[in-house]
Amino acid sequence: MNPNNSNMSSGNRNDSDESTDLIDLLMQLWRDKATIIAFAVGAIILGVIYLFVAKEKWTSEAIVTLPDSGQTANYNNAMNILYGAGAPTIVDIQERFFGRFSSALSALSEQLDNQEKPEKLTIVQSVKDQPAPLKVSYVAKSAAEAQKTLTTYLQQINKRVVTELDDDLNTSINSKINDLKIDLTTKEKIAQEKKDKRLEILNQALIVAQQSNIKNTLVQQAETLSEDTLFVLGSDALSATIKNEATRPLPLDDLYFNARSTLLAISALKSNPDTTYAFRYVMKPNLPIRRDSPKKGLTLVLAALVGLILGSGVVLGRNAMRHYKPVA
Repeated sequence: MNPNNSNMSSGNRNDSDESTDLIDLLMQLWRDKATIIAFAVGAIILGVIYLFVAKEKWTSEAIVTLPDSGQTANYNNAMNILYGAGAPTIVDIQERFFGRFSSALSALSEQLDNQEKPEKLTIVQSVKDQPAPLKVSYVAKSAAEAQKTLTTYLQQINKRVVTELDDDLNTSINSKINDLKIDLTTKEKIAQEKKDKRLEILNQALIVAQQSNIKNTLVQQAETLSEDTLFVLGSDALSATIKNEATRPLPLDDLYFNARSTLLAISALKSNPDTTYAFRYVMKPNLPIRRDSPKKGLTLVLAALVGLILGSGVVLGRNAMRHYKPVA
């Protein structure tokens, strides 16, 4: 007999045996389909019970980004008055506010996750490698609770950041006011000393003029006189000059009045944190319409599959035990 023909015959027999075994298994399953269906129905019932008792999870999402210029206008105006040309730009201020907001939000997320009953607040970048905008999500047991809680947390962080920066601003304002007051006091003191020195020189010149019996002015150009030769103005002119100098305002320069103008402007500053925001909504916290878990359709499908698999296993195992013949 040809060896090739022998191999082909053996292969055909193996294929035939495998087909027979498969058909036999299918027939076993079909004969006991009631058992398999019962397991599937039981699994589905358990799945339905699970859907009723399992805790639901709903996720509300919001997208936030840098505040608009109008939302930080009060802070920006105050910084311009405080620092003039050295004040930070609007973009710098917007980034400062949002940076503080983002850091505080991340800290809150860690804090909530480490509670005895953890809460899930997630912050991710909406655009890869870009600090803004951010997508913020919160998971709760109901859609309304998820939306409300996320809104509350965002508002709380905003209020905290705005309050902190407002406190920093007020500290800077008070410090600048004190510095300006000290500067003005110093300038006034120097001006008073200059005035007193001028009167002292004039009084000394008057004494010399009186002792020299010089009553009338002896020169035409008084501007050319030095402190030592003022007595030639005569006692009458010197007395009138002293009287006039004593009632004149302090000799203050433009720097003094510029500083005073700045002081008045800064003293009039009023922080308004209620109109200041550390972020802007691109998308407000939404009300989710689909829960994250449990998934009704997926749960029932998986329950049915598990039931069918378990039922099939029971049927095949039971039949195998029936036909099992121990080796003598």
